[in-house]
Amino acid sequence: MKRSALLLAAVPVVATAVYMLMPAGPDGAAAGDGPSVSASPNAREQTEERAESESAEDDALVASRPPGLADPAKKELAQQILASAENATLRWRETYGSIEDAGDGDGYTAGIVGFTTGTHDLLTLVERYTRKHPENGLAGYLPALREVDGTDSHEGLDPGFPAAWQAEARTSEFRAAQEAERDRVYFDPAVRVAKLDGLGTLGQFVYYDAMVRRGPDTGPDGFYGLREQAVRKARTPGQGGGEKEFLEAFLDVRRAAVLAKKPDADTSRIDTAQRRFLREGNLELATPLTWQVHGEAFRIP
Repeated sequence: MKRSALLLAAVPVVATAVYMLMPAGPDGAAAGDGPSVSASPNAREQTEERAESESAEDDALVASRPPGLADPAKKELAQQILASAENATLRWRETYGSIEDAGDGDGYTAGIVGFTTGTHDLLTLVERYTRKHPENGLAGYLPALREVDGTDSHEGLDPGFPAAWQAEARTSEFRAAQEAERDRVYFDPAVRVAKLDGLGTLGQFVYYDAMVRRGPDTGPDGFYGLREQAVRKARTPGQGGGEKEFLEAFLDVRRAAVLAKKPDADTSRIDTAQRRFLREGNLELATPLTWQVHGEAFRIP
């Protein structure tokens, strides 16, 4: 899975606040129903902190929203749509043991959200898993995983690492660990910041898919950088903007970022899946759903 390297280097950020477009109310406070991020050089980091940490004010706002993508049935739906783009299947539980080098510069891509040896998240998964299960079959590869982190190298991993991953993925403990890491790093922060932005179920999935694919990174190509660019183009619903207009802007920004790096890249997960749902007005991801990814048609009744 191609995405930005996670937390490998500090990335300079511009001084534009992610909420600078929010109109002021009569008392000078920002309009909308959510607390704003103040103008500062660390605006993206502030948004990331709000997504990944707890505060009474934000917790209350998130709790006031409908369950959205966090509803178990919608979360299952989200994972099916994600798997259609990543593994050409709706049977996402068959992908715990998937592992390959896609030739995208990220080394091995593996598991239910495409943890990669080159972008830190696979290393973090194995480290956290090993703390709970020290005798697991991947623990012996930790020194090599630390060495190749941030590169596409297989040094110290071949030939045995793929088989070890597949064997460990047959255990319930490692499957649970993959799901927990998916939620901690990608799903929960994406849904939280989407709810803070006033987005419904589709918008929460749009954020989740971008978070998985681009990484929870504050660089210009990471999720928080893309969101900042979208906020410059359109207000979020929490800022008093239209939901469809903001999601169109976000998808435009994300698509442009993909094509800027690879002009012939396949953007069907945006064009004929997420944007299709948006233009059908299906902001709550109500079934039945029909979409196409990589030229293949999918349907959930």
